[in-house]
Amino acid sequence: MTNPTVLREILPPDNFEFRGFGSLYVFDVTQSEIISALERSLIDQESIFSKSGFQLLQQKLRTLFRCPSLVAGLAAIKGDQVMLLNVGCDLSDSSVFSGSMHLPLSEFGGSFYERAFLENRIILIRDLKEETLHTRAEEAAFQSGARSLLVAPLTYQGNMIGTLDIASPNPGEFGPEDMMLMSQIMPLFALAVKRALDETDHQIQSVIKQKCTAVHPAVEWRFQEAAFHHLDRIRMGQASDFEPIVFRDVYPLYAISDIRGSSDARNRAVQMDLEDQLGLALKVIQTARAARPMPILEELGHRLGRQLERLRAGLSSGDEATVIKMLKTDVEPLFVPFQDFSPQVRQTIEGYQAALDARLGTIYHKRREFEESVSLLNKRISLYLDREQVEAQSVFPHYFEKHQTDGVDYLIYVGSSLVEKGSFNELYLENLRLWQLMVSCGIAWHTEQLKTELKVPLETAHLILINHTPLSIRFRFDEKRFDVDGAYDVRQEIIKSRIDKAMVKGRAERMTQPGKIAVIYTQPQEGREIRRYIDFLRSQGFLKGDTEALDVEELPGVQGLKALRVEIDLSSTVISERVNRMAK
Repeated sequence: MTNPTVLREILPPDNFEFRGFGSLYVFDVTQSEIISALERSLIDQESIFSKSGFQLLQQKLRTLFRCPSLVAGLAAIKGDQVMLLNVGCDLSDSSVFSGSMHLPLSEFGGSFYERAFLENRIILIRDLKEETLHTRAEEAAFQSGARSLLVAPLTYQGNMIGTLDIASPNPGEFGPEDMMLMSQIMPLFALAVKRALDETDHQIQSVIKQKCTAVHPAVEWRFQEAAFHHLDRIRMGQASDFEPIVFRDVYPLYAISDIRGSSDARNRAVQMDLEDQLGLALKVIQTARAARPMPILEELGHRLGRQLERLRAGLSSGDEATVIKMLKTDVEPLFVPFQDFSPQVRQTIEGYQAALDARLGTIYHKRREFEESVSLLNKRISLYLDREQVEAQSVFPHYFEKHQTDGVDYLIYVGSSLVEKGSFNELYLENLRLWQLMVSCGIAWHTEQLKTELKVPLETAHLILINHTPLSIRFRFDEKRFDVDGAYDVRQEIIKSRIDKAMVKGRAERMTQPGKIAVIYTQPQEGREIRRYIDFLRSQGFLKGDTEALDVEELPGVQGLKALRVEIDLSSTVISERVNRMAK
């Protein structure tokens, strides 16, 4: 029965006739398949950023909208910038984006792109030739050959993040059905634009971290802008380096709260530790000599005693290295043979070794107490400054950096070029100068309160430098910091580096004194302004006593400086209330 030849003989085909009908169902799946293909393609970011990838997307859109001449455009909105993502698209070759991948959002004000953005709906332009074109963006679209246009806003979690547009050189190409089709693919492109923005942010932060390390929040916008331009040029295939970061006509404000006599206190701590260690070493030698009298031990004890006497007379340069070397080479190697001299000798050696710092191998008691006191004072001042800065930044953004050594100094730059929108009024500058005086009072109050907690008594002296002359600053990429730009502006840096040790002219007296604020200036109008602030703060209870008008002793390369000095009211409840408010 399975042999066709046999079946043909049994049932001749010519003897049979079959009649009936068949039904065929055909579905047009082009739309859904293309949308699925778009979704798969948009997962890959190269489909947005690369020319070939976007052209493949564009080809799918041509099939979806049945328009072989369709040209697509995809843009992201980042802050006040519009970033063109469709690199290599035909429309961009002759558009307003020529030579750049982004433009200010203001360039699109009044255009149908802005209408789609503001009204959050798809805009249909049947014929650009019949429209009144208000902006360069609209003109560019028309000049590129576009006649019919659809512009769709792209949103993510309720926020407008970009636009998708499709254009055709044929008038009336698109209609209501195409608007419905556009609404189906908008979520896919919105998600792709969101991923593109996130990737751009990541790249910007990577470039900033590589080129600049940490950046102060007040000027971060400028570094982001420069990184954006850098990536923009790279995406367009151009050679690129990070552009110079320069802020012109900014006002410097500088202040330092210096730990008075820190060098002397550190030297005293070193001296006391060395005396203690030499004393213990001498005790070991004397105990060993008593157990086994030897002239060589007497000679070594004599040298140690002479060194101890010299040290007690005062610490000189090189004494620390000399003493440590003597102990390490002439004394401590003898501890091994000394172990057999007597139990008393062993006990004395153990006392010497127990007094040493395990890591440093020297006595470090007084130096540690000094360093802990300096560290506690610096931390308290630095924390207070950080809290004050939060409030000051909320009034007006400015660049701020601080440094800790034996005390804390800080530097502020403020001006219109530092602000992204360029808005600035000298009222904010004057407010910061008054703020500096108030902050110095707060730092002095903290120092006074900490005295009972410090193992080594320390006091702070406070100095403020006033300069009404604006200058320019440039970010030094090799040093990862801002510096003055130009030979004239270097004078500010010279003064800064030398005034902390300035003397009162005609007196053997330091300009800075504990419990007082010294304000150094050069111009009479600067002095008049500071006098106003001092008078005000005295009336408010921050300051007390008379204001001293002083001349600064000439410094190398710096002459003609003047100063005002005034005492801080360390018992003031006004200062304590302000400090406590900042701590909340």
